[in-house]
Formats: sequence, C-alpha cells, structure tokens
Amino acid sequence: MSRAKLLERYRELPLPTTKDEAWRFTDLKGFDPDAFTVLGSPEGAVPAAKGMLDVDIAAEISVSENSLFHSKAPAGVTIELLDENHPRLHSLVGWDEKFAAHNAAMWSRGLLVHVAAGVQLDKPIHVTIANTLDDEALFWRMLVIAEPGSRFTLIEEYASAGPDVRGYSNAVVELFVEEGAKLEYVSLQNLSQQTWHFASHHARVGRDAELDWVAGGFGSKKGKIRIQNDLAGPGATSRVTGAYFADAEQHLDYDTFQEHIAPNTTSDFAFKGALRESARSVWRGMIRVEKDAQKTNAYQENRNLLLSKDAHADSIPGLEILANDVRCTHGATLGQVDREQLFYLMARGLSRAEAERLIVRGFFQDVLDRIELEPVREALGAALEARIPQA
Repeated sequence: MSRAKLLERYRELPLPTTKDEAWRFTDLKGFDPDAFTVLGSPEGAVPAAKGMLDVDIAAEISVSENSLFHSKAPAGVTIELLDENHPRLHSLVGWDEKFAAHNAAMWSRGLLVHVAAGVQLDKPIHVTIANTLDDEALFWRMLVIAEPGSRFTLIEEYASAGPDVRGYSNAVVELFVEEGAKLEYVSLQNLSQQTWHFASHHARVGRDAELDWVAGGFGSKKGKIRIQNDLAGPGATSRVTGAYFADAEQHLDYDTFQEHIAPNTTSDFAFKGALRESARSVWRGMIRVEKDAQKTNAYQENRNLLLSKDAHADSIPGLEILANDVRCTHGATLGQVDREQLFYLMARGLSRAEAERLIVRGFFQDVLDRIELEPVREALGAALEARIPQA
C-alpha cells in the first residue's frame, strides 16, 4: 500500500477513547498526534541523548528526528536502512490500529538488522532512539531477522535529550526468530515525562527457537506499549521480563499477548511495577492457545507495589484456550509498602528513603534475577532504586 493510502487509512481511524476496551484505563484527552512536527531541520547541533546502559558492544546505531548513524557491522550481520519494499515489512504489525497506521504512513528512518544462519555474537548490538527536539515527532521502525541457528543480543533504548523535551514517539519493531535461533532482546524506555510514547513490538518465534525479552519502562508521559509473541513453531519458547517505575503524573500502559499457534510451546511473561505520587499503570495480558497448540505451557503475572496513597494500578489478565491439553496460569497482585518492614528498617537507623529503596529492590529482585545480561540487570536495578528520592 502506498504512503498516501496509509496516511489516508490513519486519518480514517479514530483516536482511541476510554469507550474502547483496550483503552478503558488510558485516556488520551488533550493529545493530538498531528500537532507535532515531523522531521524538523534544526539550526546548529542536535543535543545528544544518553541511554541507561554502558556495555561493550559489537555494533552501535543511533537515531534522532533528523539523523541515523550506524557503525560497521560484524561479519555475518547486516545493519542497513530499512527498505520500504522489504518482503517481511508490515507482516507482523500492519495498519489496522491508529498508531500502527500512523507509523506505517510516516516512518522514514527505519533499520534492518539481519543476522545470518549460525552466526553467534559475543557482544550485543546497541540501538539508541532519541527524541531531541521540542514538539517533534519521531517515527521509528525496526525489522530484525535471526536466521536459523543464530544467537545474539539486541539492546534498544528510547531516550530524550533532556527531562523537559516535549515530543511524540511512535515505534514499531518486528522480530523474526527462526528455527533453532536465540535472540535476547532488551527494550528500555526512558523518555522525558513530557513525551507521549506509543509502540508495537511483535515477534514470531519458530521451531525450537528461543526469545528472551526484557522490557523496562521508566519515562514518558502517557501512551501504550503493545508486546506480542507468536509461538509459531513446535518447541518455540519465549520469556518476557518487564520492570517499570512511574512517579509524578506518569501513566504507563502495557498490553501483552501470548499467541500459541504450534504444539509443545512455552511462554512466560512476568511484569512488576512500582508507583509513586500520582502515577498510574495499566497491564492487560492475554494468553491465547489455538486448537492445534496442544502441550502448551503458558504463564503470565503482573505485580505492583504502591509507594503512595494516590498511586493506582490496573491489572487485567486473560485466557482464551481452544486446545484441551495445556497448562496455562496467571496471577496479579497489588499492594502497598509493608509498614512493619518499613518500621523494622527505620528502627535500625535507616532513613525512610533508604528503607524504601531496600524494599523496592527486594520487590523487584526475582524479575531482575531473570535477566541474563549482567550490565542490563545492574542498570535496571540501579534505575529502579534511583527513583526513590534521597530524602
């Protein structure tokens, strides 16, 4: 479909409202995606945006509203501008939803990461996507292909040049993990609290392939992040570990979908969040098991820790099972800081902030332990603790 037709499709689709079930707890009142400039040409240098991680990398890519840079790729790895005629483009994320359609019509700085069969990388590929300019829109698109038997790590970070940058971020990522491959995919969002962020991340996992996914959410004003894994080949496995922390007036919304298509597949989604001040979070999870996906083993959980009386979290787990020989479980909990724990720690000389940091660390420890990459595990732990004020 042409860009003109895609733009027409985007304009036909209404902006979601709280009357739409998927948006029931996320109100977009006051947001106009067309109010942001696309691909401006600023005078002078564009300020840099620093990511959360400091890792030894195999290749680096950085993207902003008006630039894209990538270093030389290792042998067996293709890193290049995404061709809008690529045969796999739009095959997982199309244009049937307002923000996906906006991305399909407007993206211009897309990236292809293609790792050849059997290639194994010891160091990660690192991508930074930066909102650097006030009132600008950044449409980011990435297509990742892990050919059979390949093994590598891809780290993707969304950042802003400063805490007050106002922007609109719209991202789509399509991941193909082919037979016997393993992809470790880390997606961290640390945009300014003045930036709206909408994203669709969709993966297709093939026979005996493995996807280990880490999703970290710390920034942005409001929006929605969709995460879908299709277990499309027998023996496919996916594990998604989510950790988020919101404060002030932030509103984080995660919409996850585990689609079991083939038999003998496994998925494990675990999301934990901590909320301070007047922050809000929404997690909506769905496990769907198709009729031929016998021997499915699927799990999902969402647990939230409220650090103030005004913080609020909504959790909506769901199951749709069409097969009869499966194991599917889910759980959701919501709780406040244990006053006895707080009193115990403060009675031993810790300040309230120090005590809360220890409690937050303990709350997140089990999800942090799921993260294989030590630099990612340490950076996420530090970022979570840093959100508790010093005094």
